Amino acid sequence: MAERIDRWPTGAPCWADIMVSDLDRSMDFYASVLGWRFTPSDPAYGGYCNALVDGEPVAGLSPALPETEDDPHAWAVYLASDDIVATGRAAVAAGARQLFEPMEVGRFGTMGVWIDPTGAAFGVWQPREHTGFSIIGKHGTVAWCDLLTSDREAAERFYAEVFGYTYQDIGTRHEAYAVFTVPGMDRSAGGIGVPAEDIDHLQEAPPLWWVCFEVDDADTAAERVIGAGGTLLREPEEFGYGELVFAAGPDGERFALMGPSSQDWTELDDEDGEDDEQ
Repeated sequence: MAERIDRWPTGAPCWADIMVSDLDRSMDFYASVLGWRFTPSDPAYGGYCNALVDGEPVAGLSPALPETEDDPHAWAVYLASDDIVATGRAAVAAGARQLFEPMEVGRFGTMGVWIDPTGAAFGVWQPREHTGFSIIGKHGTVAWCDLLTSDREAAERFYAEVFGYTYQDIGTRHEAYAVFTVPGMDRSAGGIGVPAEDIDHLQEAPPLWWVCFEVDDADTAAERVIGAGGTLLREPEEFGYGELVFAAGPDGERFALMGPSSQDWTELDDEDGEDDEQ
């Protein structure tokens, strides 16, 4: 069910954006896969544009800077803050390295980027007029944000110290994983985990924040990825909370898509329990 968000509490993933080599190509790709519409590309902000669902902003795209055109392309995740200067100081004190110092983005807000102690980049967004994702729970919106790193313990310590994260371990025999909650939220805001051993493309990836977008049907979304010129990193698979697709966009940027489950997991759990008893 769609939910409108007026303001995100400190520490919650509140925005995601990406620099792309061909803005028109990427806009066409995500319009096909996620149904996005876009605000006009704004020259005053480097050609930046907002992706929209039902007229509400859900993500950002912009042309890559000339000096970064050959760099790997990846979705960036921003965590909310009421005081980005204080958050930055706390992050550095906890072992982070500042990559981009806080800068005002017109009337919209202030952003900065840091590298956490495990090597993953994360943005911080202090909102003014632009509060971040303003709608969730609908096709094309951000469903979840994960930090995948080989040093989960260090990551959990860092984000708990800086943002007050608390954790619930839901890891399986295949991976170490915990969902996190931030102060002021009554539900989980994302997760921190170690890449599963059986997913090769995650094993090869450096520590990074992943973005997972909600779709009405994972199998259909996977077909649209291929049809729009992207690639599948793994075939759609059930994982207990829905059906998951790992994909890559026109610049090789990695992301996930999550649709509703097509299986009855209660019955599957019963079958697993019977097998375990045997």
